Amino acid sequence: MTNVHATGPESTKPPDEPHDDKEEYGGGAIEGQHGYIPAWLLVVYFVLFVWALYYAFQYWGGLGPGRI
Repeated sequence: MTNVHATGPESTKPPDEPHDDKEEYGGGAIEGQHGYIPAWLLVVYFVLFVWALYYAFQYWGGLGPGRI
């Protein structure tokens, strides 16, 4: 019996076999997979965003002309 809804090479695997979620690009030179974003990286993103806002207002004149 064949699975009508499945497409691609994953459709030939039995349902109980673990799936390989890696995607290949550039003929296999680059591999990507779905995962999670580590908490420390989210903290780095937040800190950089806050620093960018501070820098924009402090050194680029704030909201417009007329700043003392």
